[in-house]
Amino acid sequence: MTDPKGFLKITERRLPAHRPVDVRIQDWREVHEGLDRRTVTEQASRCMDCGIPFCHNGCPLGNLIPEWNHLVHTHDWAEAVERLHATNNFPEFTGRLCPAPCESACVLGIDRPAVTIKNVEVSIIDRAWEEGWVEPLPPAHRTGRRVAVVGSGPAGLAAAQQLTRAGHDVTVFERADRLGGLLRYGIPEFKMEKRHLDRRLAQMTAEGTTFRTGVEIGVDVTTDRLRADHDAVILTGGATMWRDLPVKGRELGGVHQAMEYLPLANRVQEGDHDTPAIDARGKHVVVIGGGDTGADCVGTAHRQGARSVTQLEIMPKPPTTRPDDRPWPTMPTLYKVTSAHEEGGRRIYSVNTVEFLGDEHGDVRALKLVDVERTDGGFAPVEGTERQIPAELVTLAMGFVGPRKEGMLEQLGVELDERGNVVRDADYQTTVEGVFCAGDMGRGQSLIVWAIAEGRSAAAAVDRHLGQDGALPVAVAPTDRPLP
Repeated sequence: MTDPKGFLKITERRLPAHRPVDVRIQDWREVHEGLDRRTVTEQASRCMDCGIPFCHNGCPLGNLIPEWNHLVHTHDWAEAVERLHATNNFPEFTGRLCPAPCESACVLGIDRPAVTIKNVEVSIIDRAWEEGWVEPLPPAHRTGRRVAVVGSGPAGLAAAQQLTRAGHDVTVFERADRLGGLLRYGIPEFKMEKRHLDRRLAQMTAEGTTFRTGVEIGVDVTTDRLRADHDAVILTGGATMWRDLPVKGRELGGVHQAMEYLPLANRVQEGDHDTPAIDARGKHVVVIGGGDTGADCVGTAHRQGARSVTQLEIMPKPPTTRPDDRPWPTMPTLYKVTSAHEEGGRRIYSVNTVEFLGDEHGDVRALKLVDVERTDGGFAPVEGTERQIPAELVTLAMGFVGPRKEGMLEQLGVELDERGNVVRDADYQTTVEGVFCAGDMGRGQSLIVWAIAEGRSAAAAVDRHLGQDGALPVAVAPTDRPLP
């Protein structure tokens, strides 16, 4: 535990400040400025001796949160990163991108601001990288067994790293030209700079993981060949089928899926292009969808110099405090202002798009909207509320409906559930012997922390399937280094 009276002494919850809006929208660097270590140590000391740490249950990875809070409070940062890596391969990803269900389950959060768990986490791992405590951990022996991981998102990378460290020969196949999945092309640079991803990939390469980009299983390599060449296969391709909006005018130019728009902006940051093929500069931009992907589109449009940005959400505006039907320690849906929303634009709730209106060139010029109200059967339009708003670029950020069925999944013949996701058993094995599945491809659209958790669990199951004990090694910080 930390200071038993820390939560009484340090009553203020402090998070890193954001760089000024007028500065940060001129570049693509991360928004947060960071906290000094003294403040992080004080915030860690607010962790209570709560008896039952519900934050463990709130975190899908089962992170040892009270332990590394205590270690930060006592200035033992090298040991803290060891505890952090014991359950999470990539805390620099989750510390930036996870919505922190652990904080919703924090006992202190019952009647006062919760511990800043997420910020302590990212502060630990960022210092570990700065100090050189994160090193490649190649296996001491090789098993001679070969494993294919299809997909290089967080689930695939977590599974690959665990199995490589267990001594298996692991090859990760990625159909894109670069590794990382949505971490690479779906997450904007201002939320996570890709240097964090690149140095983990360098670590994994040094440990012995093999990566093959530009290879689509089912097209470039048949599934029969894949299975013949490997003793086990893990599918971690994600839920890539986006939800569409099939209303009149959908075919107009300027209406794009978020995952068509965001990757092009990221490719500019990778140096592939000088300007994106879909550019918001000088345009009225409308983002349909009120989630995190929608917010990513908002922030991207600001940086591209949009004339105006409007975000639409069919659901009612969430409450600012925990509602009665989402009691502690569950994770409630609350109204939040992300860094992208701080930068401008407007948000409209309880509204539906009924038509895209075009100009004489076949491009979108406006949206026809109508207010809606919740009913038992979904949503009903409110009479007399139809109106138009200008729109010269529209991005659809309404989530994903499951994995792509054509190609790999059809060739494998794996069974799908009623939602279109891959069926797995308790050991993450599909209905095809030796083929496993982890992450959104089997779970459905979910959180990065769930993807990593499932990747680790599937790796343990594969290890057992290959005749090992499933007790996979974990990443640990060297403990023989002198602390500053």
